[in-house]
Amino acid sequence: MNAGRRGFLGAVAAGATWPLAAGAVPDGASPPAVLQDDEMTAVAQRAAQIAASVGSVILGKEEVIRACVVALLAGGHVIVEDFPGVGKTLLAKSLARSIDCRFARIQFTPDLLPSDVTGVSVFNQKSGEFEFRPGPIFANIVLADEINRASPKTQSSLLECMEECQATIDNVTHPIAPPFMVIATQNPIEYEGTYPLPEAQLDRFMMRLSLGYPSAEAEENIIHEQTSHDPLAELNPVLSGSEVLAMTRAVARVRVAPALRSYVVNLLAATRQQREIYLGASPRAGIALTRAAKALALLRGRDFVVPKDIKDLAVRVLAHRLMLSPDAKVHGVSAETMVTRLLETVPVPQIGG
Repeated sequence: MNAGRRGFLGAVAAGATWPLAAGAVPDGASPPAVLQDDEMTAVAQRAAQIAASVGSVILGKEEVIRACVVALLAGGHVIVEDFPGVGKTLLAKSLARSIDCRFARIQFTPDLLPSDVTGVSVFNQKSGEFEFRPGPIFANIVLADEINRASPKTQSSLLECMEECQATIDNVTHPIAPPFMVIATQNPIEYEGTYPLPEAQLDRFMMRLSLGYPSAEAEENIIHEQTSHDPLAELNPVLSGSEVLAMTRAVARVRVAPALRSYVVNLLAATRQQREIYLGASPRAGIALTRAAKALALLRGRDFVVPKDIKDLAVRVLAHRLMLSPDAKVHGVSAETMVTRLLETVPVPQIGG
């Protein structure tokens, strides 16, 4: 076993109480403020294992897979929006099978009820009391397939769960155990019988991802793989849920310089000052961008964020939160184009590392 594995993630096997158990800091001790080299190495190696596992099923989409891993370690949720048949659901299932944790899939349909998502209280005739039966949202990784096919009432049942990691049923609040990640999919070209997600719902997704069509070489390999065997069925977990939780806590210890926090604030402010943008990015967007940048920095072997980490994630984190003006839509301006333009105009601080 290498030093990084022993020093950090190997603590799971050794029975350590910190940092793997929730709030488990030994009496009289405090968590180290600075990440050690072996910790950073261990996190990067384990994240690479997740990406490699998913990449064995989703071919030729390394950047999208890395973004999913970043969102997982940053404690965020992802919405995958793309054409039918490009692997949206397969991406979510591959990520879930790569981790030894609870997975649930919810197929969103027009007749789906909020209680089908969060759970329901059932009267037990023997005990004479109501018993809570948790819904599929009480899993670690939840696939919300075709989320825009459910009614707004059902969609709204996810709001509290995604933002606060809890669900309130019959005036009783039930916590959702971490790690917790919702991966939603939707088809951007078929609108009949769908209900577009409101801005409040979209704002709770850390990133919006798009797989796109594969290259000719990758598509040929996909056809060969999918017609000769089932690569998804052959996936085995490469790490446990407690290890993911440990990695998430390591991400929280990555440093962000005050100048970079100001840079994020300036990006957000710039989205609110453009005439092409009717609704700019919220403070929640800045929190999500900073958390994602910290996770990406750690995967790149650093315990501090640099401007490139922020710029590489800005489009995926910010674009889906912006509402364009009618004039911008008429002229074919996209939210992605606006974020890219702002990245070119907002001054970047010079940070030494």
